[in-house]
Amino acid sequence: MPLHLLLIFLGGGIGSALRYLVSGWMQRAARGPFETFPLGTLSVNVIGCLLIGLLAAMFSEPRIVREETRSLLLIGILGGFTTFSTFGYETIRLIEDRQWSWAIANIAITNLACLVAVWIMWRAGRSIS
Repeated sequence: MPLHLLLIFLGGGIGSALRYLVSGWMQRAARGPFETFPLGTLSVNVIGCLLIGLLAAMFSEPRIVREETRSLLLIGILGGFTTFSTFGYETIRLIEDRQWSWAIANIAITNLACLVAVWIMWRAGRSIS
């Protein structure tokens, strides 16, 4: 297995474990009306978008890190950490449970917050590098 692929594989495992821990912690912290809202997944996706916006901008020009490091962090760890597949599943579950307001809120908040997060951190990363 080439080093590049091995780093992505290892990073994906690290990112997935981090996603499980952070998402679970955030979901357990949710109380009251937020108990049925997928706050854990929303949190992980926003955090992941903040990080990918920052790192992608910082790594874009000039090349300050090796390609293997970029792959480990951006494709492996962050790819394993963020998960819109879970977002889709949880949104469908909300719809199936006839929790239409939470489903619409999940779609709107997740997409808007993640796009804004990437944009903010892209700008921050560009100004840092």
